[in-house]
Amino acid sequence: MTLTELRYIVTLSQERHFGRAAEKCFVSQPTLSVAVKKLEGELNIALFERSKSSVTPTPLGEKIILQAEKVLAETRTLKELAEAGKDQLSSPLKVGAIFTIGPYLFPHLVPRTYQQAPQMSLYIEESYTSVLRRQLREGELDAIIIALPFNEPDVMTRALYDEPFVVVMPKDHPLAKLEQIDAEMLPDQDLLLLGEGHCFRDQVIELCPALSQQKNNRVGSVTQGSSLETLKYMVATGLGITVLPESAVGNLDSELITTRPFASPAPFRTVALAWRASFPRGQAIDLLLDTAGTCLINP
Repeated sequence: MTLTELRYIVTLSQERHFGRAAEKCFVSQPTLSVAVKKLEGELNIALFERSKSSVTPTPLGEKIILQAEKVLAETRTLKELAEAGKDQLSSPLKVGAIFTIGPYLFPHLVPRTYQQAPQMSLYIEESYTSVLRRQLREGELDAIIIALPFNEPDVMTRALYDEPFVVVMPKDHPLAKLEQIDAEMLPDQDLLLLGEGHCFRDQVIELCPALSQQKNNRVGSVTQGSSLETLKYMVATGLGITVLPESAVGNLDSELITTRPFASPAPFRTVALAWRASFPRGQAIDLLLDTAGTCLINP
């Protein structure tokens, strides 16, 4: 039994497909398949049920895979402890951020981090909160930047900054005549939102619950976009209005688009850094906290 074999069965359990699991482990499919069979033979049990369309862990296999995840996590901790004895700002740091934060924070965070720690390369990634949560838990990322609330066992979080929401609309839109927008006006508008899976979409709907309810007196429509940048282009073409975090409005076309703040109490999100409590490179985390916390305050 090897750590490589344990990594194979954990990845296969996640992907439920030999081809995808092999690709993620950077090996050929036959190599992964032979290794899984070898481990099953050594344990004298079937870890997976195999069919033409899927691969599913057996009940006993699920227990063993769960234990394998713990073994791999402890192995990563050993490596991290060894790294802690070295210069904590001299090795790469893997940082993830959700889609609605990364494009607006990383352009400021990366150069400022380089100024403070030129030997610490940043590996950066953008994804959904659910994916980043798993990557952090499994050690694929060292720290992630998300919107609160965020709760995960054995994970530390620290707020970086609060960011208000703004309404973005075509310059000739009727709402542009107002100085502030009441959230209750949103359901009556043609509203552009991010697709399912984006936490910012959920935050906008939480701001105005009527958006998620089919009401007979509702006259507006909801259209989905794949990114905040896409939503801005859709607004510019006159498809409707949208709600954006303040950091995303910096490059608007002022000839076509304008913005308005929300009426008090204005909605906002709290952006935070999260990292595993066992992560031993405290100096690297402190540097991220100091740098990211000031990026959008002093861009």
